[in-house]
Amino acid sequence: MNRTPLMSERRTAMLGGALVAIGPISMALYTPAMPVLAAAFDTSQAMIKLTLTAYFTGFALSQLLCGPLTDAFGRKPIALLFLTLYLASTLLATYAPTIEWMLAARALQGVGASVGIAVSRALARDQFVGQASARIMNTTGMMLAIGPALAPTIGGVTLELFGWREIFVAMIIYGLALMLGVIVFMRETNPYIDRSNLHPYRLFRNYLTLITDTRFLQPSLLTGIGTGTIYTMATILPFVLIDKVGLTPVEFGFGMMVQSCSFIAGTIVTARLLRRVEAHRLLPYGIVGIVVAAVSMVVLLTMFPLHFLTVMGPVGLFVFFLATVMPSAFTSALHDFPKIAGAASAMMGFLQFGAGLAGSLVAAALGDPLLGVVIVPPGMMLLAVGLYQVLGMRNRRRAVAAE
Repeated sequence: MNRTPLMSERRTAMLGGALVAIGPISMALYTPAMPVLAAAFDTSQAMIKLTLTAYFTGFALSQLLCGPLTDAFGRKPIALLFLTLYLASTLLATYAPTIEWMLAARALQGVGASVGIAVSRALARDQFVGQASARIMNTTGMMLAIGPALAPTIGGVTLELFGWREIFVAMIIYGLALMLGVIVFMRETNPYIDRSNLHPYRLFRNYLTLITDTRFLQPSLLTGIGTGTIYTMATILPFVLIDKVGLTPVEFGFGMMVQSCSFIAGTIVTARLLRRVEAHRLLPYGIVGIVVAAVSMVVLLTMFPLHFLTVMGPVGLFVFFLATVMPSAFTSALHDFPKIAGAASAMMGFLQFGAGLAGSLVAAALGDPLLGVVIVPPGMMLLAVGLYQVLGMRNRRRAVAAE
């Protein structure tokens, strides 16, 4: 049984949403500037794409340490430590003189931003279970996926009005505001602070427990690969919509509102349904919708002329239905692991950004961004659903055997 919450459901949701957003916002805010950065640093588009890869790598790998650190020392001090690193690395990126400096800054920025996902979900699991947890996860899930959708709009306008360096200034402003919010509004919620969680054997055992337990893997892989699909598309869509469809950076930024508005719609519908329906009952409908989105993406992009709507229509459909499965999946993944909630949250974040990294690398290897968007995102959607069904059958067999 959970203890009396130290923060209200609303405060936990708002603070968690602000924390979780820093990762995707920092990843996607400068995507409209990627073609400009290639000229600014006198380098190739491939090198500019590596800045995203560096960010993905720093973010995904550091998740595995960040989560256990919050289990060992508490959520709040580790959040402040990593946010300090984030601000320092973002300042370095703002004044990066060469592409090599930018690569290093983006990798460190990913490390600093990784604290958001690990802490936000742990805050919810420390204090709430059931429908209350699902409602909080709905809010944080919205911010997790809306970040890479809304950020290009802000980045495109900032680029047009000021320049690419000011995009990183905007990140600094967000980071400072977030750090102030953590200092003022966040309470230490971890009731199981234990420094032995950092012992190598204990760390290995905790992660081994998670990756071998289908109760964790089934929902985590669904949301991990699903959210990773959004991150993958963020690395492909600028080159499809700007270079192939012919949008300007500003038009691209506003065009990505299709994705963000669709996800907002999905979270609003989900929030209303959660007042009357248990979260897990929404899963089958969301899964069917994800499959329909994957199939429609392939059909529209291979059988119809390339157009903004043939690209973004299936994207909007996908993120709408992804929003309906996130609250139940996040809640069920963390439910059975209260003493290692930080590690469990971190592993979920690692799966999400790891899937995004893998997807972006596969898309880059294909060369043609249009071919990449036809093959990689739909393939990831179908893989997520397939693994969910297979692991679900194993969970059901284990439950029957236990009875």
